[in-house]
Amino acid sequence: MPEKTSAETPSPSPSPTTTAYCMVQTALASEAQAEALARLIVGARLGACVQLQPIRSFYRWQNEVRDESEFLLQIKTRQACYPALEAFIRAHHSYETPEIVQLPITAGSADYLQWLQAETGG
Repeated sequence: MPEKTSAETPSPSPSPTTTAYCMVQTALASEAQAEALARLIVGARLGACVQLQPIRSFYRWQNEVRDESEFLLQIKTRQACYPALEAFIRAHHSYETPEIVQLPITAGSADYLQWLQAETGG
């Protein structure tokens, strides 16, 4: 197959904004807990997509180094949803001090970000 010429290569679509979207991470002890929280978040329209991954976490808690299997949730959402999402995670999380970390999405495909916007009530 011939290579595309520069005229045939589409230029990247500009994002609707570079700061309106984010990914929020949290982790839970079991797959069942993670699945339940993911379904609740999407059902509440606080996240357009939640991905689960098994992970292994090493951390210090109450003066003890721990090694635990967990399930990481990566929640794609709008920054405007973050305060409600954080409160929702706290209300439904089993940990005393859950990880709730917001990471900005600084760019993305316009069609994906428009879908994310629509699915989170924006």
